[in-house]
Amino acid sequence: MISIIIPTYNEEKNIRKLQDNLYKLKGNFEVIFCDGGSSDKTIDLIDDCFTVVNCPKGRANQMNYGSKSAKGDVLFFLHCDSLIEDDVIIKIQEEINKGCKVGCLRLKFDNEIIWMKICGFMSNLRVKLRKIAFGDQGIFITKELFDNMGGMPDLPIMEDLEFSLILKRKKYYFKQIDSYIITSSRRFLDKGIFKTMAQMQKLQLQYLCGRDINEINKEYRDIR
Repeated sequence: MISIIIPTYNEEKNIRKLQDNLYKLKGNFEVIFCDGGSSDKTIDLIDDCFTVVNCPKGRANQMNYGSKSAKGDVLFFLHCDSLIEDDVIIKIQEEINKGCKVGCLRLKFDNEIIWMKICGFMSNLRVKLRKIAFGDQGIFITKELFDNMGGMPDLPIMEDLEFSLILKRKKYYFKQIDSYIITSSRRFLDKGIFKTMAQMQKLQLQYLCGRDINEINKEYRDIR
């Protein structure tokens, strides 16, 4: 079984649309919402058929809490503002049955703006060439490997980047399956596409060069 783990925090605007998407999925899976203390109606809007785990806020922390409650032997981490294809669970399980330990989906943004298409293309190319996947690409991993790695790195930001780097050092590489994950372009449109792209690249480079993660997190929060 595959455990879909979804961190939430004040997601009342997205939670219904996501659940409608989840109801259409095929295959053997469970859904675990890991809420970081939402002050809006997020919790009230989650249907009773899904599991809700309450935990301290922080995406890495919430994913780790969710993994502890997971009954599946595969963990599939999903952002609340993303949508997935109805056969993705089946495709993930097929890859796991072939021996795959970790992978992700193909990223596509939720509009037809050419620059967002290019951004999605470059994100997918990054997985192929650099073996680095970010959370909005729908990371999946066997629970055994996830536990052996000590879970998601306890960082306020860049946890997915660090997770990818740890996997590379241990000679585990992402398998990008033939299934799209549609993610929101809201952040890019609100702050400006080119400005947001440039700032994200700058912060990633600074992290790789050793800048203090708390300083990076503060600057990231300021530009969101």
